[in-house]
Amino acid sequence: MIRTVKSRALFAALLVTAMPVAANAQQSAAPLARAFGAREGVSQISLSPDGSRVALIVPAGTRGNALMVADPAKGGMPVAIMQTSGNPERLISCQWATTDRLVCRAYVTTRNSNLIEGYTRLFAIDADGGNFKLITARVNERSLYFHGDGGHILDLTGDGKGNVLVARQYVPESSIDRVVQRNDEGLGVERVDLKSLQRRPVERAKRDAVEYISDGVGTVRIMGVRPTAGTGYSASAINYFYRKPDSKTWEPLSKLELLGGRFKGFNPYAVDPKLNVVFGFDDHNGRQALWKIALDGTMKRDLVLASTQVDVDGLISIGRHRRVVGASIATDFRRPEFFDTELAALSKALGKALPKQPLVSFTDASTDESKLLMFAGGDTHPGAFYLFDKQSRKLAEVLPVRADLADVPLATMKAITFPAADGTKIPAYLTLPVNSDGKNLPAIVMPHGGPSARDEWGFDWWAQFFAARGFAVLQPNFRGSAGYGSDWFADNGFRSWKTAIGDVNDAGRWLQSSGIARHGKLAIVGWSYGGYAALQSGVVDPDLYKAVIAVAPVTDLAAWKQEFFERSNYPQVLQMVGDGPHVREGSPAQNAAAIRAPVLMFHGDLDQNVEIEESRLMDRALRSAGKSVELVEYKGLAHSLDDSAARADMLERSDAFLRKSLGL
Repeated sequence: MIRTVKSRALFAALLVTAMPVAANAQQSAAPLARAFGAREGVSQISLSPDGSRVALIVPAGTRGNALMVADPAKGGMPVAIMQTSGNPERLISCQWATTDRLVCRAYVTTRNSNLIEGYTRLFAIDADGGNFKLITARVNERSLYFHGDGGHILDLTGDGKGNVLVARQYVPESSIDRVVQRNDEGLGVERVDLKSLQRRPVERAKRDAVEYISDGVGTVRIMGVRPTAGTGYSASAINYFYRKPDSKTWEPLSKLELLGGRFKGFNPYAVDPKLNVVFGFDDHNGRQALWKIALDGTMKRDLVLASTQVDVDGLISIGRHRRVVGASIATDFRRPEFFDTELAALSKALGKALPKQPLVSFTDASTDESKLLMFAGGDTHPGAFYLFDKQSRKLAEVLPVRADLADVPLATMKAITFPAADGTKIPAYLTLPVNSDGKNLPAIVMPHGGPSARDEWGFDWWAQFFAARGFAVLQPNFRGSAGYGSDWFADNGFRSWKTAIGDVNDAGRWLQSSGIARHGKLAIVGWSYGGYAALQSGVVDPDLYKAVIAVAPVTDLAAWKQEFFERSNYPQVLQMVGDGPHVREGSPAQNAAAIRAPVLMFHGDLDQNVEIEESRLMDRALRSAGKSVELVEYKGLAHSLDDSAARADMLERSDAFLRKSLGL
């Protein structure tokens, strides 16, 4: 029997009391925009080795964040031990190295002249906020160049002494009056003492190494090597090697080809030291499946999990040693397939205990796995984190993810299919306003980003905002989306843009023919590739949508390729986009004169995925063609616009734009 226990006021200090917000479309959008635009209450969470305390990264101000530590079992209030402004530094993750010390990663984005630069830094800090120490190796005047990768934690080792494995980039050093001080260059691994910062090499730096995978208990077993050509660009394949137990010799494992958003070959993810196997993904009958390969020299290969409908795309591991316990697939809904019978039974029981939150996942565990940190959510429940004690069978709520929406009625999301022009059934998700009969509504087609991605069932703050404002929202997984196999992905949504955009426009036509969309009240809204799809849909069928909203969109395929010219992955971007007439024909900025609907765009000026010049180019092209367009720029923000004030502003402006454009 699982007993649910709601936290009385455990995290009251974190939460801003949310006033009830009405979902009446005739009322101001501002309260709903603030509620839905607020960033998630927890961006990352971890459990201490003994299971007694949690560390949380939570919002601080509109774009900053804070690291807090609390004891949920004892009801103690959380204590903030550090804070970042978000301008420019942000906390990405914090993990418990010992019961009293954390190791964290921060990210900084800056602009130097016309170049946007991002870099990471690792540091350690005590659970009371003291003894802060930078783990990332310091750059000095002898370093031959600057490297933005500050390293990442490869393995917490679990020795209880605060030693961790760190994968880091080595930079050679020299000076005018001395010989070369250090020749080491490339990715290597160190064992670092988090208190003394004493470092011991584990894997010598290798210039072309791009990845190491440990066994979760302190031993490196897999290495990925990606050669760099004389041009400075990375090869379009990674060669993986493995080691037998107690061996120092690297032996060939697999070759992973990078094919413009999809992969060919075995892609290793995690090593199980007890089974002496590596788990990874590879093709099975045209879809990605989970495999395991023996690391004893036999290279025995076994199929672990496959689906005839979709890709197997999620590996489930648990605890400090990242023990592989299952995998997950997303058909209409994402569901786990556990190899661990205890966790399989527990997952089902927890789903019954939280009926409105069927999406249950385990995010962390104590060293002995007697206490589990988990997340549970659903389409009408943004989700919350819980601490489950196996011995007492008690489930204690740690923190809701979106407290601002506690009093806002949320709309259900339904998995549907609609027919494309050639008869192909396109999977999609339909969200209708609360208490709506689903007919004669203003409607939005919302293509996802990527394009190597897909939408899934569950809470979506963007779709839910528009549903709360009275819109029907349809999110199509058009051909070119990931997750449905190689045939569905085809040449991806850029090379095969005609098929992808055709499916997106067929989604709009289906909304009209089914009676869901009111005549003349159809819009398209998208982010990143979805923004590109929104604009290009207006080029292909100018009369279908009466309003276009694009956030951080690609607008010119040739210009977007050029953004990566000085980056090592330029060949892969070239492969993704390709060359030929489809590049110009598929670029909205080159065909702006065809667009008839008014356009609203949003973009952050520190966007490294799609530089803001893409939106500025589109803005100029539309204005030159005499079209209606507005571009809103957000200073100091990247691709995700991770700022509560900016997101609220974007939602409120979007609502006003749609109502004016659609005549609502």
